Amino acid sequence: MEEMGAGILQVLLLAILFLGLLVEFKTGGLGVGAMLGITAAGVFFGSRYVQGLVSMVQIGIFLAGVLCIVIEMLAPTVGLLAGLGVAAMLYSVVLALGGTMNAVGALVAAMAIAVLVFVLIVKRLPSSKLWRHLVLHDSTTTESGYVSAETRAELVGCTGRAETELRPSGRALVDGQLVDVVSEGAFIGKGAAVTVVSVNGSRVVVRENRVE
Repeated sequence: MEEMGAGILQVLLLAILFLGLLVEFKTGGLGVGAMLGITAAGVFFGSRYVQGLVSMVQIGIFLAGVLCIVIEMLAPTVGLLAGLGVAAMLYSVVLALGGTMNAVGALVAAMAIAVLVFVLIVKRLPSSKLWRHLVLHDSTTTESGYVSAETRAELVGCTGRAETELRPSGRALVDGQLVDVVSEGAFIGKGAAVTVVSVNGSRVVVRENRVE
């Protein structure tokens, strides 16, 4: 029972550590997340070091990861150093927990808790420059000035004339408009009469009007 309680405490400490890391990424230098993470990391590694369960090598790997993240925040490198830093921190934590599958499970549980709490508070936190680089905020909506490929559905059923040879793509004069078109697959010669049979997005499909 005591061992289970200790395990739960370790998971909670790691959850606080990861939450602090996420908060620091989001806020970018306010220090709240950093202090939270440092405190949790100190208690986690300190307690295990006293018990002889971790070595200075593992602590050193963790600190190297922290250093990479700090450098990334001061001089962004498109997330490269941040990724290396997070990987080093996760590796050191797994080693500190014993390097077993149970250690990986505890790590995943802690990360899940941290992400859940972070999602609940993320809207209340200011955004750092690094966070804005990592997260897409704008949506490609019509209101924002983004438009999809022009559709020409009104051309279906209209007739016209091939202005170029269609092999199978080319141009045709349809309803008085010069339109990029594609035949149903068969070759259509220049000057042939055509009818628009379908429009899929910007793809206008025509068929030759054959005289029986």
